[in-house]
Amino acid sequence: MSEIEFRSVSKSFGKKQVLENLSFLIRPGECFTILGPSGCGKTIVVRLIAGFETPDRGTIRIGTTTVADGSKGYALPPENRNIGVVFQDYAVWPHMTVLENVLYPLRMQKVPKEEAIQRAKMAIKQVNMEGLEDRLPYQLSGGQQQRVALARALVSKPAILLLDEPLSNLDANLREEMRFEIKELQKSTNSTLLYVTHDQEVALAISDRIAVMNEKGEFQQIGTPEEVYDQPANPFVFRFLGIANFIPVHVRDGKTYLTPSAKEFLPMPESVQKAKGMSSGNFLAACRPMEVELSRANGPLEGKVVRKALLGPIIDYRIDLGGTIVRAQLQTEEGSMKDLIFEEGDACRVGFSRLLWFPKNGEGEVTHG
Repeated sequence: MSEIEFRSVSKSFGKKQVLENLSFLIRPGECFTILGPSGCGKTIVVRLIAGFETPDRGTIRIGTTTVADGSKGYALPPENRNIGVVFQDYAVWPHMTVLENVLYPLRMQKVPKEEAIQRAKMAIKQVNMEGLEDRLPYQLSGGQQQRVALARALVSKPAILLLDEPLSNLDANLREEMRFEIKELQKSTNSTLLYVTHDQEVALAISDRIAVMNEKGEFQQIGTPEEVYDQPANPFVFRFLGIANFIPVHVRDGKTYLTPSAKEFLPMPESVQKAKGMSSGNFLAACRPMEVELSRANGPLEGKVVRKALLGPIIDYRIDLGGTIVRAQLQTEEGSMKDLIFEEGDACRVGFSRLLWFPKNGEGEVTHG
């Protein structure tokens, strides 16, 4: 196991600044995920760790070894970093069998033939591909080709495994299957794993910690899946971790009003106002669709159903709260049992099981109430 540390790392391409003064630490043996939108710089982080790019400034350390120093223009060659890498396109050799693909890195390292074959077969077994050693890639499914790429990355017994969007080309069922296999594989090999993705479901499912990155290549929050989902640092994190409602409100004289309608909304709790000095001004009240509570007669706010969509086990509603549209979801079975199957145009009552409160400009930490 090895830890990975970035210290004030910056990287640009021409006039485009991709990363600036990025610092973070990946602990030995953990599954650390960088979650962010396409083009934010996630892949550049992978390439810097792997040695395919060199930082303009700052240092990168793996274990006790400084593998890159931008000020000195120094970078340890990729082959000397003991790292396995799997990219989005599996890049398995089409003319080689499964066994030959997995053997390839060991041949490059001039590992003795018998030892190389033994290690390759063990890696193939680790990814549940036993019995398929003689097949060519065109005879394999997408998920099987991904397993070959994983085996090839594992065969060198790397201290660190870098996975860059490895599941994005798979269908939904295969993605779900493979993400759990990857987590089990990481546990069994005891490797330090960096996983890069824009898929929040995968990140939440496999990570020990998640770093949420914005379009500027900045980490907005680092924490456990529970922390970043339940205690988001700002609106960007809240939005990126799932479907989000942001309700613009204005607070004055101890009361909270919807904007722009000026219709009275739920009061901001005193504890929230005191905690962050948010006693007046413009704010965002935020919640998930499942945190919107609908009823026919009870609930503090009046609403009107403007759209209904049956999504199998879930009913998805759009509710008009006096000019502000809120998305609400509930289990179909619950809706049937509790007489909460509304039609478009129906009146309803609305409450919330939880609200988060953000400054209107989206800056600063979220306040819970």
